[in-house]
Amino acid sequence: MVRLYLFAEGQTEQTFANTLIKPHLAQHEVFLSGARLIAHARKKGQVHRGGGRNYAPMKNDILSSLKEDSNPDVFFTTMIDLYAIHPDFPGLAESESLRQNPTKRVEFLEQRFAEDINDCRFIPYIQLHEYEAYLFADPTCFEYLYDHHTKEIAALKAIADQYQTPELINDGQQTAPSKRILTQFPDYEKSKPAFGSLLAELIGLQVIRSRCPHFNVWLSRLESLNNHRAIA
Repeated sequence: MVRLYLFAEGQTEQTFANTLIKPHLAQHEVFLSGARLIAHARKKGQVHRGGGRNYAPMKNDILSSLKEDSNPDVFFTTMIDLYAIHPDFPGLAESESLRQNPTKRVEFLEQRFAEDINDCRFIPYIQLHEYEAYLFADPTCFEYLYDHHTKEIAALKAIADQYQTPELINDGQQTAPSKRILTQFPDYEKSKPAFGSLLAELIGLQVIRSRCPHFNVWLSRLESLNNHRAIA
């Protein structure tokens, strides 16, 4: 049996991890100890969490947790977005040469992230390009929230059909997955904390991982932690 701590960028990822990933990993004897929002700023002595961007507070949060629990059977991971990632993230400038290959770019950034944290129990995961990519695994999930919006849902399906995987929907300020959803459903922005995870639950973890290979690689690695424990 191993334990896992997950640092989530926002409330949607936090709920997604607790609702879908936690019970799934328990079947593999990997027990998620509740997802927590990662620190993203410190102002007037207080730590602010969620919507993380600044790298230094994120790193300090992870390092503190690693220090607090040094058990070799405890692992740590992240769910943060590649979209709008902070300029001081390690390796970001170098990764620009890989922009035409998003998968290799995010793998490079995860490698640099791991090197910067420098603990074999840390498993970095950066979402390609953001959480909403998962919802493009099956855009019909929006029927749950929006009745009689066939045209808008068809528009999202048409976008998904243009890409080999929803993870390749790009990270432009107007073309990132969340921005494309907002074009069709403007009120999604205010409902995201409540319904973002529910929509993913309607799609199902297996469908999401079948359509999102980078996510699947990460989840598969977490599933195998009980068989590949860290060496003290």
